[in-house]
Amino acid sequence: MKIYNCIKDFNAVKNTIVTIGTFDGVHLGHRAIFDKMNYEASKIDGETVVITFYPHPRIVLGLDSSSLKFINTHEKKINRLEEAGIDHLIIVSFTRQFAGTSSSDFIKDLVVDKIKPSKLIIGYDHHFGKNRRGSFDELAKLGREFGFSVEQVDEQKINDMPISSTKIRSLLNAGKVSVANMLLGYEYSITGKVVPGNAIGRKLGFPTANIEIADEYKLIAAVGVYACRVYWMGKCYKGMSNIGYRPTINHGELTIEVHIIDFNEQIYDQEITISFVDRMRDEKKFEHKEALIEQLKIDKVNAMKVLG
Repeated sequence: MKIYNCIKDFNAVKNTIVTIGTFDGVHLGHRAIFDKMNYEASKIDGETVVITFYPHPRIVLGLDSSSLKFINTHEKKINRLEEAGIDHLIIVSFTRQFAGTSSSDFIKDLVVDKIKPSKLIIGYDHHFGKNRRGSFDELAKLGREFGFSVEQVDEQKINDMPISSTKIRSLLNAGKVSVANMLLGYEYSITGKVVPGNAIGRKLGFPTANIEIADEYKLIAAVGVYACRVYWMGKCYKGMSNIGYRPTINHGELTIEVHIIDFNEQIYDQEITISFVDRMRDEKKFEHKEALIEQLKIDKVNAMKVLG
């Protein structure tokens, strides 16, 4: 996949199939759009182009920015788009000035002039341009004027559950990661650097890696204990992770820590990825450390059952 940080850097190619959006999560609803793009491009020997925005428009415009969290980091979203088989990714720098661009000017001055699309494929709820006033009907009208076709992909569902970024974020905030994973089409994950902790886990017989996350907008799933997979140096390990405040040892700050099963490597300052498979229980305060140790033993057995 070729990546362009300015739309002016894109050199138009023949028979482009284009879509536009923020695509938080790159979930199965988005994948339906990308699969349709790849199919249409294959019929005309064309290439696919995704236009997205960075920073996220809601951050720039200050809309709910204090509570705004995203399923994927910007880097992870790029990786997911590449996995979807997209040929070209154009990252438009979103500014307050750009936010004032009308929907028709955006299509005419950027999409048509710079990319020359054969076809635009969009999601069922797609809106664009200033105040998100641009609609499917306007796109269809512009398509007739400038010589491209427009197709809308229907809402996608699993078990009658609509697939959307909003729904997935809600599920993660409720700790329902297994359901969120079903809508994502992959396991929700957190990537971060391993930082020193207070070594209490090691004293309990369950050493943990404490994770520091650089992206302040990364969505962290609900507090609790999870069965997970841990990726380090190209290898996958089984683990159990705790997101929470460690009430038994009176730790007051939110932490993300993981006990990697059958693992004894020194990994401080190294990056690991935790993929969350299922939430096993709430975080709770135990009367004494012995009770905590017994619960951790149960958690390990349960995690192994979940992970297979």
